[in-house]
Amino acid sequence: MSNKDLADAIFPNITMTIKYYENKYKKRNLPDGCYVTRFAPSPTGYMHLGGLYQAIINYIIAKKSGGIFYLRTEDTDKARQIDGAVELIIKTLNAYGLNPDEYEYDGKVVGEYGPYVQSERKEIYQTFIKYLIEIGRAYPCFCTKQELDEMRENQEIIKVRTGYHGRFARCSRMSIEEAIEKIKNKEPYVIRFRSNGNFENKFEFDDLRQGKLFLNENDIDEVIMKSETMLPTYHFAHVVDDYLMGTTHVVRGEEWLSSAPKHIQMFEAFGFKPPKYIHTPLIMKKDGDSLRKISKRKDPEASITYYDEAGYPKIAVIESLMTIINSNYEEWHTANPDKKFTDFEFSAKKMSTSGALYDLMKLDDISKNIISKMTKEELYIESLNWADKYSESLKKLILKDEDYYKNIINIEREQEKPRKDIAKYSDIENLIWYMYDDIYRSKEKQYDWKNITDKDEIKNILSTYINKYIDLSDKDIWFNNIKIMCDELGYASNMKEYKKNPENYKGNVADISTVLRVALTSKSMTPDLFEIMKLLGEDSIKERYNNLFK
Repeated sequence: MSNKDLADAIFPNITMTIKYYENKYKKRNLPDGCYVTRFAPSPTGYMHLGGLYQAIINYIIAKKSGGIFYLRTEDTDKARQIDGAVELIIKTLNAYGLNPDEYEYDGKVVGEYGPYVQSERKEIYQTFIKYLIEIGRAYPCFCTKQELDEMRENQEIIKVRTGYHGRFARCSRMSIEEAIEKIKNKEPYVIRFRSNGNFENKFEFDDLRQGKLFLNENDIDEVIMKSETMLPTYHFAHVVDDYLMGTTHVVRGEEWLSSAPKHIQMFEAFGFKPPKYIHTPLIMKKDGDSLRKISKRKDPEASITYYDEAGYPKIAVIESLMTIINSNYEEWHTANPDKKFTDFEFSAKKMSTSGALYDLMKLDDISKNIISKMTKEELYIESLNWADKYSESLKKLILKDEDYYKNIINIEREQEKPRKDIAKYSDIENLIWYMYDDIYRSKEKQYDWKNITDKDEIKNILSTYINKYIDLSDKDIWFNNIKIMCDELGYASNMKEYKKNPENYKGNVADISTVLRVALTSKSMTPDLFEIMKLLGEDSIKERYNNLFK
């Protein structure tokens, strides 16, 4: 009996050939230098930061070269699949502007290389596996879990490398007749790839990030299909898909680097040219004085939903990731502030040689800068859209008086150096609540008085201001009145004079302004005080100052 008989016993209904699929999925007709990349997540949960990080890299490589960026759903591990995960992945990519050129979702296939869902490509994989069995590069393995555990224990006892390799790969030596008989008897089995490698030997592997590496050859007879599902494992499926879909670059985490020898070996078994690989550094975070990998289990910021719920602009998250994707991105972006991240010339060589440190404080700074450049209309729309999903209280404030809200968020927005106090939309309510009289009256407040803390002195300043100097008709008049009031009350209206002779004064104009600010808002740090007063109006100012110590 021959290997073909064994292949027919395992796949009696597979009649297509590799050549059939090569003809069906023609080589992509793209100009030289146009790259094809893919984002290929497993639908096992939420979209995570590392996934978005890699999607961005794939998107830039494809778009910058005039190539194709496609989405492939790797759902062969049905036990781990979560309902709704595919929809979440699609929506996230689209929300972040990383729209794939080819994809499959909800029964719709866009592109000529589908299906783009691996579980729908079963017959394709089986055709390729059948071919490997026919040429002797794959075989059925009937070892039970108990037998594999015993083998591993024995390997540990005799202190040899664990795994299904060499003399320990006992089913690799099984006769074709015995294997076919077991299959007829419906004994459970897996299909293993027959490795021809020697672990003691090294081979040259070119990683676009790390350069030339010398890796040990693979000698493990890797499982490439399980009989209960007849679906392939990731190791095998991605080889077939990347070949047929014309993938030129594979971007994946460096934890997959150890699997590269087995993947290269599988490409070579078919005579296929492997794609180029970029193994990205792990995304790290500071934890006390040390660094560790961002954890899906420990860190809420590992999930993209964290950034959506907090209200970070999508482009701020992308920009923050770009700063750890390439070390020269910030310098480039500073020199090209009007250009988009897709204009940037990505280089795998400029990725971190160790872990990529992701800093939420850095994200805040980037986001503050982006929000500061929004017009009041843009910020109004973005914050209302966010509030509609995540904050009923902010939504009510906005809709109570939309023009008033726009004027609040527009304070110091149209200046040459606009205010930068909003890092995310969830910050807004805490920054503006004092602009609403009903909230101000009901809220328990802590007053940050700074230098002037004497109650009677504060009362005197406030009463003097509202009885003699309140005038909101013009900013220059307003500020000049405050300086006149300083002179009347024994405070320096001129800061230079105060610095020369501080002992001659009770304080200075900044101290008086702070009292007026804190009494009105409870905060010592706010946007422009005149603009706040003008929006609140004289009646509100007088009410707050008169009722402060009642």
